Amino acid sequence: MSDVKSVLFVGVGGQGTILASKILTIGLIEHGYDVKMSEVHGMSQRGGSVSTQVRFGSKVYSPIIGEGSADILVSFEEMEAARYAKFLKKDGKAVVNMVRIPSMPILSGDCQYPEGGIDALKEHVPVLTLDATKIAADLGNPKSANMVLLGALIGVLGMNDIDWQGIIAKTVKPAFIDVNVKAFEAGRAAVS
Repeated sequence: MSDVKSVLFVGVGGQGTILASKILTIGLIEHGYDVKMSEVHGMSQRGGSVSTQVRFGSKVYSPIIGEGSADILVSFEEMEAARYAKFLKKDGKAVVNMVRIPSMPILSGDCQYPEGGIDALKEHVPVLTLDATKIAADLGNPKSANMVLLGALIGVLGMNDIDWQGIIAKTVKPAFIDVNVKAFEAGRAAVS
């Protein structure tokens, strides 16, 4: 039986999904795991969907997470959680930022933001919901919501023996280290 864990990060361009997955990857590698990461940008620069896949264990052969294979889904936006729910295992878990970023069809009035996606997801898997954007804004920078979500993920994974603060410090720009570490710790605290 494989010890490989699969984490799928999903969001909208500009939310920091790639940075969060990069920090996770660095921490896992430094802790001795074999790690594979892939990313899909799509129309990310135009507010489109972004996903990154991180797989880790003693030996990982592929970075790709197929449908029904993700242990954890980390969604930076509500609709993205519903869009990627099919990738979760039956015994998977989800961490969802309860923020809505309307797409162009919604902004133009062609359709309405879909309702009920998170409630439907909760019928199938445990879901940790939090307003990571508000938590980050209260700490001084709403863009650090990605670190709140990363902290929550680490709490769910129970991987507290890695020096995440040190990894954040060497990965982000010096001016943003403090707020990102605080956001990470706030996310980790939201789980406990």
